[in-house]
Amino acid sequence: MRRALLVIDVQESFRQRAIWAAVSAPDIADRVARLVRASRANGDLVVWVLHTEPGSGGPFDPENGFIRLIEGLEPEPGEPVVTKTSYNAFTTTNLAQLLTQHGVREVIVCGIKTEQCCETTARLACDLGYEVTFVIDATATFPLEHRDAPKGRSVEEILADPTTLSTDEIIRRTEYALSGWFATIRTLAEMTGEPAEEVAAGAPVGG
Repeated sequence: MRRALLVIDVQESFRQRAIWAAVSAPDIADRVARLVRASRANGDLVVWVLHTEPGSGGPFDPENGFIRLIEGLEPEPGEPVVTKTSYNAFTTTNLAQLLTQHGVREVIVCGIKTEQCCETTARLACDLGYEVTFVIDATATFPLEHRDAPKGRSVEEILADPTTLSTDEIIRRTEYALSGWFATIRTLAEMTGEPAEEVAAGAPVGG
C-alpha cells in the first residue's frame, strides 16, 4: 500500500461556529465521501484526522462532544483515526509511524481548512519526503478577517468588510502557493473519474 488519503478535520466542531454559514463548500462531507470511496476502490489507506483543543471550552474541546466526523462520513474497520492538537497532522500524532507501517510514500490531502490544517499538512508532508496530492475542491474554508479587524463581529459584518479575504481568494492563493513546490493540485473530478459537472452540482454520494 503506497498511497494514503488524509481526511483532515471534517468534523462537527466547525458546524458549531456561526461562520459555518459562509463556508466555501457546504457539501464538503459529500465531496470528501466521494474521494474516500475512490481511494478505497484503489486500495489506498484512508486516515481520518480530528482536531482537538482540550481545555478551550469551545467546539474543539473534547468535553463538549463535537469531536466527531460530520454525518455521512464513517471509517471502515482498519482505517486509523488520529487526533491532533497542532495545525498539521504530523507533529502531535503518530501519523508518520502509521504511514511507514503501511509502506505509504504518497499522500492525498483533503478536508478543512484549505489554507490552515490542510495546507500545513501538505507542506510538512512534502518536507518529510512524501509525494503530495492536494485535492483543491475537496477542501473547504471560511472568509478571513484582516488582522486589525474588530473582534466579535457577525458573519454579515465580516462579509461586508472589503478587507476580508474571500474563500475564493484563499483557495486560489493556496493552489498557487502549493503547486509545483509542495504538492500536485488535482480536482475531485480528476481523482474520482466523475464528470466535473456532477461534482460541481453536489449530486448525492452513490447517486
